[in-house]
Amino acid sequence: MTDAAQGSVVRTFRFGPVRRVAIVVSMLLVLAAAAASLFLVRTVDNQLVDIGNNYEVRRQASELKLAVVDAETGQRGYLITRDPAYLAPYNRAVASMDNTFADLVRVLGDDPSQQQRLGSLEPELAAKRAEMARTIEMMSGGDADGALAMLRSDEGKSRMDAIRATLQTFIAEEDARLAERNSRVEGYRQMLVLAILSALGAAAILAYALFTRAQRQVAQLAERENLLITQNEELEAHVRARTAEVEEARTRAERERARLETLLQDTNHRIGNSLATVSSLLGLQLARSRSDEVRNALEAAQGRVHAIASAHRRLRLGADLETTDAAEFLTAVVDDLTTTVPSDKPIAFHQDFAAMEIAARDATTLGIVVSELVTNAVKHAFVQGRGGQIWIRFLASHEGVPELRIEDDGKGLPEDGAMGNGLGAVIIQQLARQFGGVPHYGPREGGGTIVKVPLPNLATRTD
Repeated sequence: MTDAAQGSVVRTFRFGPVRRVAIVVSMLLVLAAAAASLFLVRTVDNQLVDIGNNYEVRRQASELKLAVVDAETGQRGYLITRDPAYLAPYNRAVASMDNTFADLVRVLGDDPSQQQRLGSLEPELAAKRAEMARTIEMMSGGDADGALAMLRSDEGKSRMDAIRATLQTFIAEEDARLAERNSRVEGYRQMLVLAILSALGAAAILAYALFTRAQRQVAQLAERENLLITQNEELEAHVRARTAEVEEARTRAERERARLETLLQDTNHRIGNSLATVSSLLGLQLARSRSDEVRNALEAAQGRVHAIASAHRRLRLGADLETTDAAEFLTAVVDDLTTTVPSDKPIAFHQDFAAMEIAARDATTLGIVVSELVTNAVKHAFVQGRGGQIWIRFLASHEGVPELRIEDDGKGLPEDGAMGNGLGAVIIQQLARQFGGVPHYGPREGGGTIVKVPLPNLATRTD
């Protein structure tokens, strides 16, 4: 897909400034409508609460007025008939007056004007109760004329009229407040309904505008999609062609690599075979020589040439053609060495090689060091047909340094602990020095000799 097509598709999915503003405005309008709806619900709830409170206030005020009337009716009935049966409703009404008045005060809450009005009513109620109690007490005490005289006076009637008027004014005030609140709430409701309808209408208009614009963009997107499909098909065809070219190049590279690997392996084999030929020539010369000194020199030279030839023939390069598996390589070298041990020396070989990758250029040198150390052990540790065991190890030390160890259970080091200055020792020392190491000879626990050759400069890579 071309950069122009990519930019076109990306621009299709981007919101322009006008569209972003329209979406934001639509969301704000919807949120405003939702907020107005919530406010309207809260207003209705508050109105219902006000109606409930007003009803409760009216009910308590009506019950208080009824209790006063019942108390006065019981009082008058007893004073006129002197029948004690009228005292029962009187007592109930008087007891109800206090409770009803307390409930009315509680229902009013923090309304200061109504609380003040109730405060002025409380003395009137107390005076009315005192008057009724006094007349009943006088009648019970036998002062009927005095009790009836108080009953016929205008004082009791005036208090009763004042109590009724106060309660009626109280109820009328509550009704007026409720009507005012209802009127105000109705105005709020109408305005909120209008605002909700306006917000929803504006949101609908914006949604329709966005919908029509989205339809146009979908049509444009479909057109661009068709163009994109065509370009993708062209791109896939180009990719297939390039993939075929890359696969062909990879196949050629693999063939070239295989050819190079075969050439390197063949070169190593040729070198090994050439060295084997040299070893054979030395063997022929050895057979014709009559001098023990010459024979020993030729035999040592033949062994070393054979070891070098074996190292070259056994070398197997890794996938990178630059490294080899040290364990596999040293195992093959030691296996070749076991075939050169004289039959009169029954020696068992034990191998322990860590999995390490080493540079192919260092493998041959390492193989020569192993050959020299093993050959010296076979030659000097086991004399006069004596057999034994040899352990060959190539491991990493505690410090992570590669280390070569050769152990045997032979006759051990000389009494003075000194090693000879033969050609084999010199070769081992010189080759070890190439890897930054120095051979260390010492007695083996349990008898025999142990040789440790640290190789700090040998580049390795463990699995």
